[in-house]
Amino acid sequence: MTETASYAATARIRKAALHGQRTPARRAAPPPRKAGIGALLKGLLRTARPKQWVKNVLVVAAPAAAGRLFSVHALTQLTLVFVLFTACAAAVYLINDARDAEADRAHPTKRRRPVAAGQVPVPVAYAVGGALAVLAPAAAAWLTSPTVAALLAAYLGMQLAYCVSLKHVLVVDLAVVTTGFLMRAMVGGLALGIPLSRWFLITTGFGALFMVSAKRYSEAVQMAGKAGATRALLTEYTTGYLRFVWQLAAGVAVLGYCLWALEEGGPHTGMLPWRQLSVVAFILAILRYAVFADRGTAGEPEEVVLRDRALAVIGVVWVAMYGLAVAHW
Repeated sequence: MTETASYAATARIRKAALHGQRTPARRAAPPPRKAGIGALLKGLLRTARPKQWVKNVLVVAAPAAAGRLFSVHALTQLTLVFVLFTACAAAVYLINDARDAEADRAHPTKRRRPVAAGQVPVPVAYAVGGALAVLAPAAAAWLTSPTVAALLAAYLGMQLAYCVSLKHVLVVDLAVVTTGFLMRAMVGGLALGIPLSRWFLITTGFGALFMVSAKRYSEAVQMAGKAGATRALLTEYTTGYLRFVWQLAAGVAVLGYCLWALEEGGPHTGMLPWRQLSVVAFILAILRYAVFADRGTAGEPEEVVLRDRALAVIGVVWVAMYGLAVAHW
């Protein structure tokens, strides 16, 4: 009797094992949502990408170049513009993550994003993103100027179009991301009514294209020979083409800055021609950043800028030189 029961138990175990082998594995369900308003707010903040906010410091570029940065009115307006642009960028991130939640759950790292992980429900991400997208331009029209509001609305429209379709179009994706940086550099000048030099726009635009294409190049180098690229277009761009783009952009940015410094400098009244001398620091900064681009380690531009000490020193020297030029010392 005992032997018969043992045989029966063994047969049941084998049957269960065979059933488990024949039954396909189920797709992993999305993680359970974390309860609590605190977790939700923390998830919304993470989705807004605080590390990316450093890009919005570009709003001070035009006022700093014009020497109109240090006044109560200028600082108030620029702080307001910084906050509004950050709100617009957060709106884009929220809507993008809500739209890509299903795809992100299948990605090894993106599945940890708050929306994909269930910490922020998809409808909440859409609602908060939509509210920010409406309120930020409206607040800009009320508190700054219609021109700033129009630029923010254009930025939102362009970035949302990028999230939906433009990020899948060769070359256009580079142009859209570059234009986003250029808009950041323009909005501070528009808020204060500062005329924007054509050389300023050329230098800023091609400097942004240099960093964007270097980022894509680094991503392509790191994903070479690996399946599952994080960006679909990385399989269509070649590393040779992306290298050509960032080298071309670097050259045009340097040329534009040189022409800007020589044209805007005029006869210097200080101890030295600081504006013209700042060309040296600018070129050194481009060359230093190109080291990381060439190695394929410029995939996170903010990390390169904030963590490389040599680049930080060069940046401080450039700011000091340009500051002395603006102050006519």
